[in-house]
Amino acid sequence: MSSTTRPVWMEKPTALGNAAKGGVLLVIVGLVVFPFLLVVSTSLASRQEITRNGGFVLWPTDPTLSAYTTVLSGGVVSRAVLVSLGVTLVGTVFSLTATVLTAYGLSRRGTWGQRPLLMVVLLTFLFTPGIIPSYLMVKQLGLLNTYASLILPTAISAFNVIIVRGFFQSIPGELIDSARIDGAGEWRILATIVLPLSKAVVAVVGLFYAVGYWNSFFTALLYLSDSDKWPLQLVLRSYVLQGAPLGGLDTGATEALPPQQAIQMAVVVLAIIPILCVYPFVQRHFTKGVLTGAVKG
Repeated sequence: MSSTTRPVWMEKPTALGNAAKGGVLLVIVGLVVFPFLLVVSTSLASRQEITRNGGFVLWPTDPTLSAYTTVLSGGVVSRAVLVSLGVTLVGTVFSLTATVLTAYGLSRRGTWGQRPLLMVVLLTFLFTPGIIPSYLMVKQLGLLNTYASLILPTAISAFNVIIVRGFFQSIPGELIDSARIDGAGEWRILATIVLPLSKAVVAVVGLFYAVGYWNSFFTALLYLSDSDKWPLQLVLRSYVLQGAPLGGLDTGATEALPPQQAIQMAVVVLAIIPILCVYPFVQRHFTKGVLTGAVKG
């Protein structure tokens, strides 16, 4: 190869190459958008359209919000949405605070008990407690049938702690030393220097925690026996997979109710709307956080 020959990836793409890339991207977008469009369209379709199309509608000719009105008027979904929002907000704030404090302590050399605590965090990658020990621990702590059981058992993720710790360690030590010379304590250093430089990784970890709390249903299924305290995902699972009726609906007047498929899809749409609303605001931080450490200067 001549010394003046450039690598293939540095060559200007041809028109055929651009067309192939565009075609592949269109196929990927179609695979992502089609199921979502199918769910939304079915939730807006009438009984006649759903019956005529065999259960799913791609584009409703006479859209109606009767499925959403029926779901929200029953009270069960509305209460479950509030429960999920509360658990997600409180859990995310608590988990993010605990993760940042733990990671900061593990990232500073000379911290008391740093190495033993780091070993404990790393060992959780190898040894998981299992369902039965976790249930017995929650029971012994008196957390059964409480909202705390949805947060405390999964409050800190060892993976997120390691990620945030690595980011904190990449911050130049000269900044920390200069702040200490000026008389700043550890809390002030964390609040005024470390956290402002770590917005990307904090946003990414916060998004991970929020999505995890919002989508979690197994912990509620395991620890909550009172159906009035169920989060949205457990209500969604019970209704969509098991066909359990939503409380507050007059199941005897089936002709007056929207079709079951429309109600199921309406519950699915209500479950994914909050994440779709939050993600655009953290997308740029998410991209930066994911790429952090991928390129070294």
